[in-house]
Amino acid sequence: MAAKNDTALEIGGESFTSRLMVGTGKYKTNQEMVDAIAASGAQIVTVAVRRVDLDRSKDEAILHHLDPKKLFLLANTAGCYTTEDAIRYARLGREAGFNDFIKLEVIGDQDTLLPDTVGLIEATKTLAAEGFKVMAYTNDDLLTALKLEDAGCAAVMPLASPIGSGLGLLNPYNIRTIKSRLSLPVIVDAGVGTASDACITMEQGVDGILMNTAIAEADDPVAMGRAMGLAVEAGRCAYLAGRMPRREIAIPSSPTRGMLG
Repeated sequence: MAAKNDTALEIGGESFTSRLMVGTGKYKTNQEMVDAIAASGAQIVTVAVRRVDLDRSKDEAILHHLDPKKLFLLANTAGCYTTEDAIRYARLGREAGFNDFIKLEVIGDQDTLLPDTVGLIEATKTLAAEGFKVMAYTNDDLLTALKLEDAGCAAVMPLASPIGSGLGLLNPYNIRTIKSRLSLPVIVDAGVGTASDACITMEQGVDGILMNTAIAEADDPVAMGRAMGLAVEAGRCAYLAGRMPRREIAIPSSPTRGMLG
């Protein structure tokens, strides 16, 4: 836990001590992926159902190297551009042996990879009705987040900035507003580029962060995985501690009363 007054992260009836979630794409080797995940301390690991070989028996397959007894494997619908495709691949993931959790993506634009929020809400309603615990990737818009909560999400996942951009948290106000208005966990997803981005994001009071490219495309993914794990913990601890107020005047760190003349 990041601080004495912290609690575990609760999503859809499951409890986690780590607030960092990581992806499995873009690594040079499967061993590098395994080592980076271990260094990060993440418990939740996402797997793109549409993009990976679901046969766990093959040594070259990503799933062969991820132990479901040690990691919570979260299927995702990355690469889906329609509601129908997202629903189909969510169902396929469950049939392939994943749990009832799904990181739901419905991409609306091929250049920016921004979500199709209308299709996302429709897919959420369908999958939630089928017993899925939907964690929905969305933009940083409060109204969409509220609609996703009403649609039956287990968690809402607004972006920090576009997928794979590494631009960091562009709209802290929007993220804080979403967190303050929702009763569900808010997990920031996409755009974090380095450890300072992760720390600043967690200082907004969100429940966690999901990232992939920032670790996988670092010069040293294992070292970056560790850095991200520490940064998420530091940001969470700082948020719970409560920062000092910002002031436009200087105030001495030590009292002036009783100083020697």
